[in-house]
Amino acid sequence: MIGTTENYPAALQDSSGHSGVSWGAIFAGAAAAAALSLLLLMLGAGLGFSAVSPWAGEGVGAKGLGITAIIWLAVTQIIASGMGGYLAGRLRVKWASLHGDEVYFRDTAHGFLSWAVATLVTATLIAGSVSSVIGSGVQAGASVASGAATAMSSAAGSAAGSSANNGSGSSSDYFIDTLFRDDRGTAVSEDAAHGIVTRIFVRSLGNDGQLSADDRTYLAQIVAQRTNLTQPEAEQRVDQVYAKAHQAVEEAKVKAKEAADTAAKVAAWTTLWMFITLLIGAFFASLCATFGGRRRDAVTYIDHTTTTTVVR
Repeated sequence: MIGTTENYPAALQDSSGHSGVSWGAIFAGAAAAAALSLLLLMLGAGLGFSAVSPWAGEGVGAKGLGITAIIWLAVTQIIASGMGGYLAGRLRVKWASLHGDEVYFRDTAHGFLSWAVATLVTATLIAGSVSSVIGSGVQAGASVASGAATAMSSAAGSAAGSSANNGSGSSSDYFIDTLFRDDRGTAVSEDAAHGIVTRIFVRSLGNDGQLSADDRTYLAQIVAQRTNLTQPEAEQRVDQVYAKAHQAVEEAKVKAKEAADTAAKVAAWTTLWMFITLLIGAFFASLCATFGGRRRDAVTYIDHTTTTTVVR
C-alpha cells in the first residue's frame, strides 16, 4: 500500500535540528562524476592522438585539434557533472514537510557540492598532467625558436646563441686574438682564420650588433689574403656578410618573440575555455540534481503487511 507521511521512516522527518546536507549522496555523485570524467578524458586523448599525424598535409591541424578538444571538454563536463548531480539528488534523503522552493534549493546545492567535490578530486589527479602539458607547450615554442635562431645564424656565419655563449671563454679568446693582430698579412690556417672570424662575429652580434672599425679592417685583411681581393673590396664583402648575419639574428629574435607570444596566448585561451567548461559542468550538475530530487520525492513506500487468513 502507499504509505502516508506517518508511515515514512524516521529519517524522512525533517526538523530544524537536522542538517539538510546528505553527504553520502554528495560523495557518491562526486565519485561517479570523477570516474566518468577520467574515462571520457582518456577516451578523448586516445581519439586526439589517433587524429594527429607527423606527416605534412595529413591528420587534423593544430587549430582543428584545439577546437575539438574544447568541445570534448564541454561534453565531458556535461555528461560527467550531470550524472554526478543526478545521483546526488536521487540518493539524498527525502525531506518531509518542506516548501517546494526549499527542496529545489537543497537539490541545487547538492548538485553543486557534488560537482565541487568531483572537480577537486579530478584536479588533484590531473593537475600535474595539465601543468606538464602547458609547460611543454611553452618550452616547445621556445625550443623551436631557439633552434631556428641557431640554424639561421650558423648559416650566416655567426652563432645565434651569442648571448648565452658570451661568457668569459669567448671574451678572453677575442681579446687574446687582438694581441696578435698585425697590419701585415698573417699566414694562418683555414681553421684558425674561421675561428678568428667566428669569435669576432659572435662578440659583435652579441653586444650591440655593431662591428667596430678595427674588427672590420682586420677581417678585411684576412679576407683579402685568402681571396686575392683588394682591401676596399674585402671590406665591402665583410660589410655585406656581416649585414646578412645581423639580419639573420634579428629575424631569429623576432621569431623567438612571436613563438613566446603564441605560447602565452595558447595558455591564456586554454585556461579561459577550461573555466567556461567548468561553469557549464556546475550548471548541469545543479540542474540534473533537481531532476534526481524530483524522482526521489516521487518514490512511494510500500508497507509490506502480513495478513493472516483464519480458517474456520
